Amino acid sequence: MKLPQLEKLVVSALEDIKAKDIEVINTAKLTPLFERIIIASGDSNRQVRSLASNVEEKVREAGGEILSTEGEDGGEWVLVDLGDIVVHVMQPAIRSYYNLEELWSTKAPARVRKAVAASA
Repeated sequence: MKLPQLEKLVVSALEDIKAKDIEVINTAKLTPLFERIIIASGDSNRQVRSLASNVEEKVREAGGEILSTEGEDGGEWVLVDLGDIVVHVMQPAIRSYYNLEELWSTKAPARVRKAVAASA
């Protein structure tokens, strides 16, 4: 399956179960390990697990491969590795704490931008 098709499929699977704050980050220039990270939030352990499960189900139905899934037991953060895309489904507090968007951003971290602005 081609990357744009897989990306659209994952986002659609997340939207089906009402994921919040879906964000797609292009990591192609940052790491050779994968092309995209898709991050989404679910309000409860049950919703986080359901979101990840729906992604797996839709990818399998479309003939795609799931390399691994981690975190299903706890349900606070479930990672679904699709090879070219890594999907992180998290509860809002966990997402805020780990702040993957900032970690994988091509911009300087917010605290660095603030420090630079303050010194100017």
